[in-house]
Amino acid sequence: MGQAEPAGQRAQAEARQETVTEPAKLLRIANMVRELLDETRQTSLDEAGRARMRQIYDRSLSELREAISEDLQEELAALAPPMSGVPTESELRVAQAQLVGWLEGLFHGIQAALWAQQMAARAQLEELRRRGLPSGQPQPPEQQRPPGQYL
Repeated sequence: MGQAEPAGQRAQAEARQETVTEPAKLLRIANMVRELLDETRQTSLDEAGRARMRQIYDRSLSELREAISEDLQEELAALAPPMSGVPTESELRVAQAQLVGWLEGLFHGIQAALWAQQMAARAQLEELRRRGLPSGQPQPPEQQRPPGQYL
């Protein structure tokens, strides 16, 4: 026996919904981080290179935070904290792999949400058809009936 959710709680839940405000930016950063991860796997970096990679990593996190909702920002902060000092190559690889994994999970979540929306819309359309209600598309002129009088 469920109770109706108060309007304030419903609005708060909607406000905390995970969203991506800049999907193109998110994709660009994800591709860059993936390329950097591949590069760090294939080469050995000196201290200056590792310091530069840390700066790029930190900047990427900052840019990502601007493109996602508060909920996702909190999740990202917990899973991919900023690095300090000059990281080792291993630390860089782990941090970048963790970030790439999080981004891939985010993309899969977006795909699943889109699929669910599409299925819900399809089910709603089928329900309208089943009930015989108009689907919002105009009928051809020969099927439209002029208003008439009852006998």
